[in-house]
Amino acid sequence: MSKPKDPFAAIADVTRRTILELLRDEGPLPAGEIAARFPQITREAVSRHVRLLREAGLLTREHRGREVWYALDAEPLRALHTAWLLSFAPLWESSLAELKRAAEEDA
Repeated sequence: MSKPKDPFAAIADVTRRTILELLRDEGPLPAGEIAARFPQITREAVSRHVRLLREAGLLTREHRGREVWYALDAEPLRALHTAWLLSFAPLWESSLAELKRAAEEDA
């Protein structure tokens, strides 16, 4: 498994995206609970995915007694949205304007 440091590389993998969605929907979870949600892959593989997400800045880690809890840090995703994805907004807007024009012509 590669070692993504940037969020784009980290979210390229479906398992890592699923981990992010899990933490988005359920909040912070202990490492064991995250691993239990992926019975089709080994705990070691889940651990590597979590580590890569953490290295990309998408997860935070907190020790609570003997457990390690992980939480989503969405800030890097917001930064991707603001810095890169929004640069494509004019393309979406022009496509929607064309669709509107075509629909109005057909009406």
